[in-house]
Amino acid sequence: MKRKLVIVMMGLPARGKSTMARKLGRTLELDGVRVRIFNNGELRRRLDSGTDTSSAAFFSPANIQGVEMRERIAQMNIEAAQTFFSEGGEVAIMDASNVTRRRRQHVADSFPGVPLCYIECLNADEEALEANLERKVRLKEFQHLTHDQALESFIQRIRSYESIYEPLDAETNRIVVDSFESCILQEHITDVLPYYDRIRDILTTRVVRNLFLVRHGETLFNQEDRIGGDSDLTGKGREQANALAEHFATVRIPIIFTSNYKRTLQTATPIAERQHPCSIIALPEFNEIYAGQCEGMTYEEVRQQMPDVAKERGRNKYSYVYPDGEGYMTMEERVLRGLKKVFFLNNYSENIMIVGHRAVNRVILSCFLSRQEEEIPYIYMPQDRYYHIQIDPHKRIFELIAYRSIVSGGISW
Repeated sequence: MKRKLVIVMMGLPARGKSTMARKLGRTLELDGVRVRIFNNGELRRRLDSGTDTSSAAFFSPANIQGVEMRERIAQMNIEAAQTFFSEGGEVAIMDASNVTRRRRQHVADSFPGVPLCYIECLNADEEALEANLERKVRLKEFQHLTHDQALESFIQRIRSYESIYEPLDAETNRIVVDSFESCILQEHITDVLPYYDRIRDILTTRVVRNLFLVRHGETLFNQEDRIGGDSDLTGKGREQANALAEHFATVRIPIIFTSNYKRTLQTATPIAERQHPCSIIALPEFNEIYAGQCEGMTYEEVRQQMPDVAKERGRNKYSYVYPDGEGYMTMEERVLRGLKKVFFLNNYSENIMIVGHRAVNRVILSCFLSRQEEEIPYIYMPQDRYYHIQIDPHKRIFELIAYRSIVSGGISW
């Protein structure tokens, strides 16, 4: 006998609901469950109603025409989900804001005899929210607006939803999730729900469809064996960046995350130029180790002028902290915070890329490989290859790929 379940997503815009819905849908599908996502926003954008449904005014509770159209869209998806169940479907994910009790009750009334699980997505991290808003305003529906107009429009949309927001409190089978930290904040389950153990696992598991971890191309400081700095790419480094751009030309990369340093931005730019559209998001959390008093010095100069530094660092590279600077151990927390931003901003159905630095990328990779602390400073991180990482509850893939060796058409997953 097929076990049916309706998962009702809930939360303000830009809080990670759709990413969470895709993660749930994809994993349950891999489990052999017949699952489908019914996204109100996607349906709204597909309908040609002659109304500007991306405007802030459309989402105002005082806009009767807008309210009626949003209710009609919600009903269309409910009816589509009912048809899905009648044809043998097992899990329907209703992906919408669903911020009022009235709307949530209507969903419940539409599926008599089928259990519901409500999932409310919260995010208290302001930096992650701001980054997500920046990404949202680059979407196709805002292309007719300037950046500032699009940002203001989306903020007004959020305020409209905030004005009618009613949190989960009376509904049975409710889960409150921090979508940035990927953790469950509250849960109140009164029924025996099908797939519930799996759902809890999915909600708290970091999932990456395809992550391409790239080290920036060769720099002037690399040539001179200097530490840190903000050096430009060399001619060879620019060639490496162009080769990467050619390599990924047929692989959809909607977001490239970089540090604030020129060498990562210069590597990412030609890759982004071959993608339409593609956002470059610079995160300070991915800046390379700051070497303090040793910034800009060559390793040989450190050995000659600061022998105690060279000696102490050689004993334990992971725990050593440069004078007035950082070390692997002290920068790990910020790098992991940057990685949380990547997960939050990732739309799950899309590929993502990080163009980082040798030490930063070592820390990132160690999160997936479970390497011992003392091994992290020695992880191989070349400039003519990249790591492909794929993680879901079914498998983990780690590949080191030499992009110059791939000819004709690049790669695809």
